[in-house]
Amino acid sequence: MAKRTIPVPGFQEANGRTWKLEDAKARFSEVVRRARSEGPQRVTVRGEPAVVVIDAAELERLVPTVERQPLVQFLEGLGLEGLDLIRERDVGRDLDL
Repeated sequence: MAKRTIPVPGFQEANGRTWKLEDAKARFSEVVRRARSEGPQRVTVRGEPAVVVIDAAELERLVPTVERQPLVQFLEGLGLEGLDLIRERDVGRDLDL
């Protein structure tokens, strides 16, 4: 038996699931529930695609984790050994008052 969905005002089926912004704001709980159970929910502003609401687990899967290293190791890995970081002493400038 096929799953029957109840029509929701402001929700239109396109290639994905699409909501008008004002309807998505009014029915945000429904947008979140559908994002978790049915997949990404698209939100439009003035008929133009604006944002997509997706399940947090799906976001974790899509976004690669960046391995962070301590600052000292990062700086040592830049290869700045030959860089001269010494500068002349700055004593200001002479002013005629």
